[in-house]
Amino acid sequence: MRTLIVGYGNPYRGDDGVGYHVLSAVAERLGRAPLTLDDDGLDSLGQDLDLICLPQLLPELAQILGDYDRVIFVDAHTGAIEEELRCVEVEARYTPSAFTHHMKPETLLGLAQAFSEAIPAATLISVRGSEFELCVELSKAAKRLAAQAVDCIMQMTSGAIA
Repeated sequence: MRTLIVGYGNPYRGDDGVGYHVLSAVAERLGRAPLTLDDDGLDSLGQDLDLICLPQLLPELAQILGDYDRVIFVDAHTGAIEEELRCVEVEARYTPSAFTHHMKPETLLGLAQAFSEAIPAATLISVRGSEFELCVELSKAAKRLAAQAVDCIMQMTSGAIA
């Protein structure tokens, strides 16, 4: 089963960069080098478990999704979501937005469906953030939640890791 993990958010805005930190920790747990801030992972695709880290979801990713059986999105959220760590299945549904910065995983899956009849099963793991100032460090609370997100991802992908 091929799996793609997509972390997104601004790694230079504190907790908004939780996707970057989670993917880096997953890479280390897999025995890979941690991500660097200037490596989005797109040049390294082709493994059973691939990692991509971007500032935002891009429509161009829709075509890539068709190459995978499962995709896991990792992002930060604010207090609008009740749970500190939320893990939900994502259904393909196109919801237009005037700004691609606000593209949601379900919209990206909806676009992927336009390219391929078979789209991957998708999950969104969302970590509550509380500090979004200019820095590359996570808050203490977000670090704790990011570690839980990494554990969740490792459990979800244990069959994909050879």
